[in-house]
Amino acid sequence: MRRFNRSLITVMGVALSITPICYGQSLGDIAREERQKQAVKKADAAPKMITNEDIAEHPDAGESAATNPQPGESTPASPDKKPAEQWKQEIETQKQSVAHLQADIEHLNSSIHFAPGNCVRNCVQYNEHQVQKQDEVQRMQAELEEQKKKLEDMQEAARKQGYGNSVYEP
Repeated sequence: MRRFNRSLITVMGVALSITPICYGQSLGDIAREERQKQAVKKADAAPKMITNEDIAEHPDAGESAATNPQPGESTPASPDKKPAEQWKQEIETQKQSVAHLQADIEHLNSSIHFAPGNCVRNCVQYNEHQVQKQDEVQRMQAELEEQKKKLEDMQEAARKQGYGNSVYEP
């Protein structure tokens, strides 16, 4: 009889300890549901930014009601509008690219030294190699100007989308 009671208690203990595992909700599931709820709340509460481009020059009374969304309605964001963090990251990457290119130009410039007039051997080949370096510097400077222009365009685009200088001047 004692053996039966011990076995019964052991089986009941195992069954009770397995029950939460089988039927319980994991912490990850709960966190995922909470994130989804918060995302829905944010989407519903997101304010709409109206720019001059959204407002027509001379809106007609009937036309404005059809084209302008009601306060409760949400309109999809323009497909080319990027989030602030993405702009900031792209601009920072472009700045690093410009800085790296400038450092490469400075390094190459500092390595250009033509052979002196009293050179004894391989002077022509050495000087031709230095001219090639100068040509490479000029090519790199043209590329640097293009990269700087691209950076300015990115900063201007971020500014036009309404982001402050903390985004386009990180």
